[in-house]
Amino acid sequence: MLANRNSPFRFGAALLPGLPRSAPALLLVLTLSLPACQSPPEAVQPNLIVIFCDDLGYGDLGSFGHPTIRTPNLDRMAREGQKWTHFYSAASVCTPSRAALLTGRLPVRNGMMSPKHRVLFPDSTSGIPEAEVTLAEALRDAGYATACVGKWHLGHLPRFLPTNHGFDSYFGIPYSNDMDQTRKESTRELVKTARVEYWNVPLLRDGEVVERPADQRTITRRYSEEAVRFIRKNRERPFFLYLAHNLPHVPLFASEDFLGASKRGLYGDVVEEIDHGVGQIMQALTDLGIAERSLVVFTSDNGPWLPYKEHGGSAGLLRDGKGTTWEGGMREPTIFWWPGQLESAVVMEMGSTLDLFSTFCEIAGAEVPSDRIMDSYDLSPVLFGSGESPRRSMFFYRESKLYAVRQGEFKAHFITKPVYTGRPETETHHDPPLLYHLGRDPGEQYDVARLHPDVIESIEKLAADHRSDMVLGADRLAQRSTDARR
Repeated sequence: MLANRNSPFRFGAALLPGLPRSAPALLLVLTLSLPACQSPPEAVQPNLIVIFCDDLGYGDLGSFGHPTIRTPNLDRMAREGQKWTHFYSAASVCTPSRAALLTGRLPVRNGMMSPKHRVLFPDSTSGIPEAEVTLAEALRDAGYATACVGKWHLGHLPRFLPTNHGFDSYFGIPYSNDMDQTRKESTRELVKTARVEYWNVPLLRDGEVVERPADQRTITRRYSEEAVRFIRKNRERPFFLYLAHNLPHVPLFASEDFLGASKRGLYGDVVEEIDHGVGQIMQALTDLGIAERSLVVFTSDNGPWLPYKEHGGSAGLLRDGKGTTWEGGMREPTIFWWPGQLESAVVMEMGSTLDLFSTFCEIAGAEVPSDRIMDSYDLSPVLFGSGESPRRSMFFYRESKLYAVRQGEFKAHFITKPVYTGRPETETHHDPPLLYHLGRDPGEQYDVARLHPDVIESIEKLAADHRSDMVLGADRLAQRSTDARR
C-alpha cells in the first residue's frame, strides 16, 4: 500500500512541483511551453482531466479493436499517448467503482461496496462517507480549481453531492440514467423504444435541479460543452476536471447529429458522440496553449452490460462483462495523453483507477492521506519511462466478498458468479481456485491450476494477508469514527 510521502515540493534547484523525481528534464520542457507573454510562474502544476465512461466495454474503441465504431479522437490519444492494456476498475458496477477512483481506496474500505450499497438508488439515504478524502479535496488543497461534470452516483442528498466533497462546481445527473423510471414495463423493454420521459432523472447545477426529466438526447453534448467552458474559464490556473458520462449505460440516447452515424447502431452512435466530445476537449486545450500542461486520462467504470445485447457493448476477447469479476467486468480500455511529456507507448503493465489518486497527487504536489490504508499506487515511473509499475496485484470484489486475485500474470478465482442481470444469481465456490495465465490466455478459457500448485499457494497467501489487512483497515476506520464523535 502506498504511504504518504510527506515530501515538500520546493522550487529553484529542486524539482518542479508534481514532476516525478526521475524526470527533472521536464522542468525545462514545461517552462518553455508557457506562452511567451507570461513570466514563468513560481510553480507549474499540470491540469488533470479524467474522462470516465459508464459501461464501456474493453473492445468498444477503434484503438482497442472494434471493427465498426469510429473513435478517431480517442485513437489519436492512444497513438500520441499511452494505451494501457491491463488497466482495471476497482469494481464491476457503478457506485463502488466511482468511490474507488475518487478515494484511492477499495470500495470495501470506503464503505461503498456492502450488499446494501452495491448500487445507490434514488430512494437511498446513503452516500460517500464524510470521513473519506476525495481526490478533488486533495487537489483543491494544493491550489486546483475542481469541477465534476456528469454522473456522480455517490449519494444524491445534499450532504453527499460533489460540491460537499471537494468540487467547486457540479453539472450532471446524480445517479444512473435508467433510474426514476416512470413506466411499469421492465427497463429491458423500455430501452428498446427509449423516450426521455420514461425516466424522471434530474439534471443538477451544483445542488439545484435545473431540468427534470433531463433531456438525455443532448446530455453527452452538454457535458462536453460544460467541460470545455470549465477549461476555458480556468486556463490561467491548474484545474482538475472529472467528466463522468452517464452513457453508454442504458437507456441509450444520442443527439441528432449522431443518430444513425455508426455502423454499430445506436450503441455506436453514443460512443462516437463521446469520442467527438473528447476531440472538443483536446482542441480546446490546444487552442488555449495549455495541452502540454494537461494530462488527460480516458477510461470506464466497468465492463459492458451484456444482457442488453445490441444496447450493450463488447469486452472484445475478454470474458463476460459488467457485474462479474472476470476480466470483461473490470479490465477497461484506458489511455493517458499528455503532449510533449509522455512518450507514445502500449503499456502492458498493471494499473487501476485506484492509482489515479496517488499518481495525480505526485504530479500535482498534493498530499496523499497518511491516516488510513490506501490502495493507490503512483504510476508516474511508467508514465515517464523511469521504472516499472508498482502495482503487482489486483483484488476483485463483488459486493463485499473477495472473488478473485491477480498476482503478476496469474489470476485465481475463488468464487464466480454469472454476468449481472439485476436478478439474484448463484455463486460457485472453487477449491482449488480456478487459475488463468492472463498473458497467454486473456480470455480466461484454460484453467491451469493443476500445473501451478506453487502459484495457487502464493495467491492464497496473498489473499489471506489482504483479508487481515482489511480487518485492520476496518478497525482504523471505526476508531476514526469514534474519535470524530467525541
